[in-house]
Amino acid sequence: MEHGEGEQCPRGLYRRENEHDSCGIGFVADIRGRKSHDILKRGLEVLERMEHRGAESADNKTGDGSGVLMQIPHACYKRLIPGLPEPGSYGTGLFFVPKPGEKGDFFPLINKYVEDTAAGLGLGVLAWRDVPTDNADIGIIAASAEPAVKQLVLAPKHGGNTAADRLGIEMRLYVFRKKLEKALRRDETLRRAGAKTYFPSFSSKTIVYKGMLMPKQLKDYYPELKDEGMETAVALIHSRFSTNTFPDWPLAQPFRIVSHNGEINTIKGNRFWMAAREALFSHAELGPFLGDICPVIEPGRSDSASFDNALELLVMTGRSLPQALMMLIPEAWNDRNPIPDELKAFYEYSACMMEPWDGPASMVFCDGRYVGGTLDRNGLRPSRYTITRDKLIVMGSETGVQDFRPDEVEFKGRLLPGKLLLVDLEEGRIIPDDDVKREVVRARPYGEWVSKNVTTLDQGHGDGGAGTPEEAASLPSVLPVRDILFMEHSTGYTREDRDRLLLPMAEYGQEPTSSMGTDTPLAVFSEKSQRVYAYFKQLFAQVTNPPIDSIREDLVMTLTSFAGPQLNLLEETGAHCRRIKVVSPILTVRELDRLKAIPGFKNEVLDASFPVGKETLEAALDRLVSESIRAVGDGVSLIVLSDRPALSPDAGRCAVPALLAVGAVHHGLIKAGLRMKASIIVETAEPREIMHYALLFGYGVDLIAPYGALYSIALICRCYDGKRLKSYMEAETQYIKGLQKAMLKVISKMGTSTLRSYRGAQIFEAIGLGEEVIEKCFRGTVSRIGGAGFAELEAEAVSRYREALAVRENSCDKPAADEPVPADFLLEDGGQYRWRRYGEKHAWNPETIYLLQWAARTGDYGKFKKFTALADELNRSPHVIRGLLDFALPGSVEGGPPGPVPLEEVEPAESLMRRFTTGAMSLGSLSKEAHETIAQTMNAIGSRSNSGEGGEPSERFEKRADGSWFRSAIKQVASARFGVTSEYLANAAELQIKI
Repeated sequence: MEHGEGEQCPRGLYRRENEHDSCGIGFVADIRGRKSHDILKRGLEVLERMEHRGAESADNKTGDGSGVLMQIPHACYKRLIPGLPEPGSYGTGLFFVPKPGEKGDFFPLINKYVEDTAAGLGLGVLAWRDVPTDNADIGIIAASAEPAVKQLVLAPKHGGNTAADRLGIEMRLYVFRKKLEKALRRDETLRRAGAKTYFPSFSSKTIVYKGMLMPKQLKDYYPELKDEGMETAVALIHSRFSTNTFPDWPLAQPFRIVSHNGEINTIKGNRFWMAAREALFSHAELGPFLGDICPVIEPGRSDSASFDNALELLVMTGRSLPQALMMLIPEAWNDRNPIPDELKAFYEYSACMMEPWDGPASMVFCDGRYVGGTLDRNGLRPSRYTITRDKLIVMGSETGVQDFRPDEVEFKGRLLPGKLLLVDLEEGRIIPDDDVKREVVRARPYGEWVSKNVTTLDQGHGDGGAGTPEEAASLPSVLPVRDILFMEHSTGYTREDRDRLLLPMAEYGQEPTSSMGTDTPLAVFSEKSQRVYAYFKQLFAQVTNPPIDSIREDLVMTLTSFAGPQLNLLEETGAHCRRIKVVSPILTVRELDRLKAIPGFKNEVLDASFPVGKETLEAALDRLVSESIRAVGDGVSLIVLSDRPALSPDAGRCAVPALLAVGAVHHGLIKAGLRMKASIIVETAEPREIMHYALLFGYGVDLIAPYGALYSIALICRCYDGKRLKSYMEAETQYIKGLQKAMLKVISKMGTSTLRSYRGAQIFEAIGLGEEVIEKCFRGTVSRIGGAGFAELEAEAVSRYREALAVRENSCDKPAADEPVPADFLLEDGGQYRWRRYGEKHAWNPETIYLLQWAARTGDYGKFKKFTALADELNRSPHVIRGLLDFALPGSVEGGPPGPVPLEEVEPAESLMRRFTTGAMSLGSLSKEAHETIAQTMNAIGSRSNSGEGGEPSERFEKRADGSWFRSAIKQVASARFGVTSEYLANAAELQIKI
């Protein structure tokens, strides 16, 4: 595997994988396929009118990126390139290569790779052309990274009868580009020199002109775009606004097929799953070249580029462009969406094969013949289009990108969630969404395949009964109390877990509400025993605005999952949907038994525990991975990781933390090329709150059977003796219901609609976990500061186990196993959610609160200093990361007190405050009063407030009679330069150049 090749090493706290896009997209096309320079001219005009949707540097000249995709202008190229063959018989594309410089001229080496790769595929190099470029008006930052732009032309040689010669020209060009990209990434000379190469496109149908440019610069940078001979029937454009990124020439769009506005929130998981599928690839034509095209996803690229890679693969291996898009961005297909049954069957069939690429997405696409657009199932990035009477279609992220008289307009419309707009330039018609999808779903008997092969798990926990007599006998409510208590102690349950988490959920079917934020120490700094879950924080959707409301948008939300083996993605047969459909991925004990009893799906239960003192935690994880690999090799398709062997205190075994077990097995199977052949199910006592479940799903588990939480609920039922929980069965149903609702809420906050795409997406960062743990169990997760390793995590798990043994040995005089027990029986409070004297530390505790209140009410500065001193002491314990930091002042001696700083060397506060800014909080997310107060305060101290994306009313621009000023100096509207001085821009430009 080489999926990490080409990725940059982290620089400081910057991580390239945090890049996201929020951009302007659109296209202009002649529906009848008539080529003209006017289409390209109009497309570039649309691009320029999208300038406000792209980002630019403070120098006002460096853009995040812009570009245009069009049909190959054969007549123009024939004039520029002597001996060019007929259209469609050659492939061409621009090629970004390093400019000759201090490190040398790398083009001869690159050309040798091109010639050798082409010859191996029966292709000949017809021409290299230096593409004219004019960088006079681009920014200094763009110019510093500017490549040399060349055009390469290849054509098949005649007379060959090799496997390559039997490929169609588009497929052969695809293999050539992928093989060449891999070879250039591997070359040590290029790697050591940091010399990068990139093909914006390589095709016999389309070509892409793009760069790290502002929209208005594109046609000036590439002067030939103004050549009247540059004729096309379609011009697809993109203006890029990337958040949390350093723009780059290759990351400008369009890519080979698509332009994207939005972000793929599940991108990390999508990339891992595609890598896992590569081991199963098989294809009649591409068979000898599958090693050349993998990895499918180019390393080090953006989420949009990765999506384009996946789409390109599906199209090249036989799917139509609409079908491939329907697989990657499916519309909601549950019973609440009134779409035809045959279409639902197609989506269910596709769901058995791959997960959605989920997140807000408006995609426009073109393969030379078809051009169109599609929206994600939520429609969070709407696009509008206009059709003229002269059969011109214009689509853009908004209206106004082209001017038409009312009498010229035939129709105006907008893309709808999950729907396709498709224009066939050869047939000269717009194909309605219904017709496009009808043709796709009737190509194969998807409905018949689904009805014959998909098995739906019976999940009857809402029926109020226990099922069979055997199932009734295994209910948690009949387990001895002392065994449940041992389980709770050994897995770290507290009285808070019972009273504030499990009881409300079992009673009301709702996750309990609580305030935002936490003032407890980070897990790695805590003096209390911590579970692995506590070391993680979920990330948030950077540009999903607004977030999805999982209740109001229930139509598009789903937890439906599938279990069992998956087959080769590049084929379609009925066997591909021979899987188990699971509506709720959180299983009861009885449902897990039913799942294991389904014929045709071999299962094996693996012991997720280790003998204390005889096996280490890390060794147990290695054992689980090797046993999983062996089991899959034996035909097992349902792997159950169970810590039940640790339930008995007499076994002398400690449970492997479930999150570590799941992560290790998931990544171990991916590395072995076996992940798609089996589902991972975890049967565990650990998870009880929703973050635990989210982490388990986020790191790859397919299904969860939380027997520990259900046992604890059974104990609560006995404790309360029917006063709050009438019966165990009802409590179980309510708890599962509460978990389902909470899980939908969690995934929706990431702009994600389906659990299938959230699964394995690793939308978390670790704080305080060591590199060895990350590499084995959570590969690809960011852990900036390092921290606890396997030894520390093992010590915490074993300490809880030993405490549980000690409590059990001293509980002989407690109530008998069959008697009700008090709710707080032998469990500590924990103090996680509220301060308790012997519980977890809290930054806001009775002492700090009373000191702050006293100081605020009396104006006593002495009390305020006591408060700050106490707060500083807590932070230095340490409590949070900044507690580890201190200032190294001039004149200080190591180990001694810091020396004084001369006052004349200290910058005045007034000067410092000029560099302060606020976050971009939009009017609406804050009240009018709060928004204005922030602006007024920042203006008063000489700092800058940010209006947020929506701007602000113009009446706030002028100072009021009393001198107050409510204007935000920074505005995120059509132009981000309002209220910013030229001096500030110059300073900012200088700063960015230094960076």
